[in-house]
Amino acid sequence: MVFILGIVLFALGICLSVALHEAGHMWAAKAFGMKVRRFFVGYGPTVFSFRRGDTEYGLKWIPLGGFCDIAGMTALDEVTPEESKRAMWRFKTWKRTVVMAAGSVTHFILGFIILYLMAVTMGLPNPDAAKAPTEPVISATSCARAATTVEQLNDKSCPPGAPTPAQTAGIQAGDRILSVAGKPTPAWTDMLAAVQVAGGPTPFVVERNGQRLNLTVDVPRVQRLVADGENKTTVKDVGMIGASPVPKSVVATYGPVDAIGATFDFTGTMFSETAKRLIEFPSRMPAVVESIFGGERDPNTPVSVVGASRIGGEAAERGLWEVFLLLLASLNFFIGVFNLLPLLPLDGGHIAVVWYERVRDWFRKLRGKAAGGPVDYTKLSAVTLVLVFIGGAVTLLTITADIVNPVKLFQ
Repeated sequence: MVFILGIVLFALGICLSVALHEAGHMWAAKAFGMKVRRFFVGYGPTVFSFRRGDTEYGLKWIPLGGFCDIAGMTALDEVTPEESKRAMWRFKTWKRTVVMAAGSVTHFILGFIILYLMAVTMGLPNPDAAKAPTEPVISATSCARAATTVEQLNDKSCPPGAPTPAQTAGIQAGDRILSVAGKPTPAWTDMLAAVQVAGGPTPFVVERNGQRLNLTVDVPRVQRLVADGENKTTVKDVGMIGASPVPKSVVATYGPVDAIGATFDFTGTMFSETAKRLIEFPSRMPAVVESIFGGERDPNTPVSVVGASRIGGEAAERGLWEVFLLLLASLNFFIGVFNLLPLLPLDGGHIAVVWYERVRDWFRKLRGKAAGGPVDYTKLSAVTLVLVFIGGAVTLLTITADIVNPVKLFQ
């Protein structure tokens, strides 16, 4: 039930994001005095509508985004004599650019708000903490036992009579291991390496409540499955004291003021990752096609709204609401950046045309010629249709893959 609720909530979040995208266009257009004919949330038959001023507002039955009808978005759009003076194409280049970019800016603002709320409540992932070494602080003590297979390695239970070296020597949870056999241990990996080569009574220096203690641990030698090079394991005779580290925190929470800077920093990280995903997008599509026909689905392949909603449902089912919100924020950033690509019919394509007109007219003015007038969009229709076809094919492929072989982040 929670899984279904998560899917519905995530899908509604996406729909709200797209509706706000169109609202961003509307608010900017109205601010400059352009004529906004209609603003509707959803598509299909109209549920209800009302008119306020010269704009009709309404809700349609299919809650997939929405649309904003601005009079004269291009010179080809038919406008009435009353609308002519407020037609969008008549306004200055920078104003038209702001209106067309406002949709993406709305996505960026929404993503920032989500991240800010996370920063002051559940916290934001801390990339620096994730890269930092685990500190040699004891979380708990157990036993030293042999483990020569993966199954035995994953079994955390202690067999009867198994030695408990750390506990027997007096090491407690919260103790920081400063050195083993005289070797400093600034990180858990250093401590682990020193223990694995030890055997028998071994001096340990620990810090407890600000005081240094000298303890002697009788380190037994046991058979353990250990890493031996990249993706290889082998059974070795190693020293073991039966202790586990305190998990390092990779999430940081902030106060209302500090959260602003932290959110900007994390937003920059997400923009960088979004740019990488866009660059990798074409090269990852063959893997999507392979997954449709039974190939293993790479979690880094593109997903559709269906796939993203499914992952959101899985996160909600496991109570991982921070993953749910991060996914929603990252999707907003992706949509915002993608929509600014200089390709028709995206907003970025319209912006590119507007600035082409501006640069072209500047060169014409230098040559003593009059402005060239608005671009004839009919000459770009073939390119637009090709891009629409490619976009539709990509959407169909990703949706199909997300249904027959979905990405699974949680095994």
